[in-house]
Amino acid sequence: MAADASALTLNRLDPGESGTILALEASEELYQRLVALGLCIGKSVRLLRRARFGGPLHVRVGTTELMLRTREAHCVCLMHGSSAKF
Repeated sequence: MAADASALTLNRLDPGESGTILALEASEELYQRLVALGLCIGKSVRLLRRARFGGPLHVRVGTTELMLRTREAHCVCLMHGSSAKF
């Protein structure tokens, strides 16, 4: 599923911002890994913090917190903002 041009990617959120996942634009292997981690289309995700010097991103999906490489977060297309409670 391709996201529209106004969508942004997870790596572009600022800490504290959230969005709803629209698409996962990744290889089949990475797609399966992201889904296994809970990053499914339609889920809300929040960026909690960024590591220094371009390191991993600390994100929350539902009640699960995980770390993603910046290049992995770039594959997660979002609609900015979310109505979900965190």
